[in-house]
Amino acid sequence: MTASGEQGGGAPPVPGGPAGQTVVVVGGSSGIGLETARQVRAAGGEVVLTARDAGRLKRAADELSPLSTAAFDAMDPDRLERFLLDLPGPVDHVLVTAGSPSYTPLDDLDLAAGGRDFGGRLAMLLAAARASRKKVRAGGTLLFIGGTGARRPAPGMAVTGALTAALPALTANLALELAPVRVNLIAAGFVDTPLSASLLGDQLNARREQLRSTLPIGRVVGAQDVAALALHLMANGALTGATYDIDGGQQFVAR
Repeated sequence: MTASGEQGGGAPPVPGGPAGQTVVVVGGSSGIGLETARQVRAAGGEVVLTARDAGRLKRAADELSPLSTAAFDAMDPDRLERFLLDLPGPVDHVLVTAGSPSYTPLDDLDLAAGGRDFGGRLAMLLAAARASRKKVRAGGTLLFIGGTGARRPAPGMAVTGALTAALPALTANLALELAPVRVNLIAAGFVDTPLSASLLGDQLNARREQLRSTLPIGRVVGAQDVAALALHLMANGALTGATYDIDGGQQFVAR
């Protein structure tokens, strides 16, 4: 069950997942990152956790017994790159979940802040990529989390929509530059996590009910579902340079 209380489907650990491997989870104290770390540990793998909030990170560490933890803001690309390069040995996979979407109408947008949202997210992913070229074992994975919701134009989606369009191109190009390290992108729709709860506030339950009644899968996508896909991408050595949607069919139905 996610921290926000929604049952996410209970996806089991992926057979052939990262048993005996080490996975670095950037943004691993809640939501998709925390659930992925749980599934890695359940599959017999080790985790290294980072997060911005030291308190939440400690709670995650108490639960999962990671190899190590580090509390810092991953949107500082120099700090992120230094952290990855300073890891004591090579790792098998790096998952970057940090960052949140920006939904600000143009008239209300602070232009400098909008530029930081877009450029800062790209800089974070590029920093992770440059470090992963040196720290991730051949055949391992650098895995990004993006979204599908901003593919449909709407007021307030300019920055997030541009980033949504950019990430698949970034992923494909990095897959060539980092080979034999594999690079993939998970594009999620609405996922019932604490981040979604914080963004929607008292509209959360109404959004859940709307999705249950309209999605082809008949339920809300949970962090367990996304984590199971992440483990599959880590395990399947033939996958690189691609974007994998997981939204329960959300992009095919009316909002």
